[in-house]
Amino acid sequence: MTEKNHEGTITVAVENRTSRIPSMAYLIGGLGALALSTGLMLCGRRRASNVVGQLASPLLIMGLYNKLVKIQGHDSYDR
Repeated sequence: MTEKNHEGTITVAVENRTSRIPSMAYLIGGLGALALSTGLMLCGRRRASNVVGQLASPLLIMGLYNKLVKIQGHDSYDR
């Protein structure tokens, strides 16, 4: 492995932590945020709905990152 392919210590620490959480948890969290946001909107709580609705994208992106780390992340270099 060349120095160019070496992961930083922070990156490795983040990947170690995120790889412990199942990818399905991020999907459920993202979809749950969307459902809660819809419920809040229907109840007339527009600002709260917007805040909760904005959580869905980061949760789904973290789930995608988690999945990629498990498939192609630093795990393949450590073996």
